[in-house]
Amino acid sequence: MSGTSTASRRTMRGGLDEDALKELIAEELGAVRNRSLGLTTDVLDEADLVGQVSPLMSPLVWDLAHVGNYEELWLLRAAAGIEPMRPEIDGLYDAFEHPRSTRPSLPLLPPAEAGAYISTVRAKVLDSLEKVRFDGSDPLTRGGFVYGMVVQHEHMHDETMLATHQLRKGAPALLEPVGEILRTKPAGTEVLVEAGPFEMGTSDDPWAYDNERPGHMVDVPAYYIDSEPVTNGAYLAFMEAGGYDDPRWWDPRGWEWRTSSGKRAPAFWSKDGVSWVRRRFGRMEAVPPDEPVQHVCWYEADAYARWAGKRLPTEAEWEKAARWDPVAGRSRRFPWGDEYEEGRANLGQRMLRPSEAGSYESGASAYGVRQLVGDVWEWTSSDFHGYPGFRSFPYKEYSEVFFGPDYKVLKGGSWATHPLAIRGSFRNWDYPIRRQIFTGFRCATSAEPPGHAGGRGGSSPLGKQGARSAVVG
Repeated sequence: MSGTSTASRRTMRGGLDEDALKELIAEELGAVRNRSLGLTTDVLDEADLVGQVSPLMSPLVWDLAHVGNYEELWLLRAAAGIEPMRPEIDGLYDAFEHPRSTRPSLPLLPPAEAGAYISTVRAKVLDSLEKVRFDGSDPLTRGGFVYGMVVQHEHMHDETMLATHQLRKGAPALLEPVGEILRTKPAGTEVLVEAGPFEMGTSDDPWAYDNERPGHMVDVPAYYIDSEPVTNGAYLAFMEAGGYDDPRWWDPRGWEWRTSSGKRAPAFWSKDGVSWVRRRFGRMEAVPPDEPVQHVCWYEADAYARWAGKRLPTEAEWEKAARWDPVAGRSRRFPWGDEYEEGRANLGQRMLRPSEAGSYESGASAYGVRQLVGDVWEWTSSDFHGYPGFRSFPYKEYSEVFFGPDYKVLKGGSWATHPLAIRGSFRNWDYPIRRQIFTGFRCATSAEPPGHAGGRGGSSPLGKQGARSAVVG
């Protein structure tokens, strides 16, 4: 269990003097490294660290050395101007040079050497931190950006390591944390978000990535959005209604994926007699009906939404529901406000699973939409593109090379996402066939024109689920 540090609860919008910011950075560097070791060398033997559980994932020892090499590149060489330590290994840990499927064949550093390397890098980073200035003209160091980039990068790899743990077979390696869940009864409603503009993205968040910038106004037509993510129980109704066998609900490319792959349930589900069970980090358990469904790909989410007479929200619709405060007339960093606060979302590996639908009522957005941050990444209908005025920084390979129709945008983070690596403006993306990541979804519908008495279409036996609640925006 990683938990979150004291510093994680402070706002990243600025306001800290340089000394306090450096203290925060040192604390967060230590916290994320403890988390990384708790997923690798602290819990697994060498065979598990160097082995590959799936061609979709790197050996865990690659991830471990990669985060250290990335840290050396950006915090020692770029920020502090220190000579390279191990330039001969740069290519081994370049994610673009070697696809994940080929990494086991590389001459990777063995676990002990990888651990020694990343420890030496970290010691030099902390020694050099005092000399680096955050108030100059260099955008790389201004506001501690590059340090925030490196901390977030390692937390992202920790989430990737958790996906590797989920894929590995054998006895559980991770302890089951017990997190406090502040649960209320699921609302089961759709929330009306009135038409109008809102500010999407950000221009002033000092640790935001290039694809979140710049902040810009987007005019969004009125729509309804589910108050909570789609649950396992709701998704099971789709399965039992023959949703995997009816091409009417599937995007043509999704139907091709469904038929060629033979998939008929979310990843890690299987039938135990008449009941569905799931494998979760080496443990077999009954599928909990009230948890948000996870490990579904975009095509599965899209098919469910069509069957339910709905659709997936656009990225703009998702972000407006999560961030826009219609009374204050501005966007928040999190659904509940600008600062992260414990107890408002299931983040930071506090549990090894999503919390039940209806949890964390105090984390609802201004529109009353719940669980928008944490629990499961949520698929949107939008392709991944740059915003108007986008500028690549500090390297094109973070965002720009992925722009286009091949990738769908995900929002909100999951239970495995650290609070420093998520905010309402954060944008994740992946291929629409991906299921090993901790993904789920919620649905939306376009609002009916005034005076329209008809239904919204669709042949789902669910019809219009639940009562609607209107919020003026």
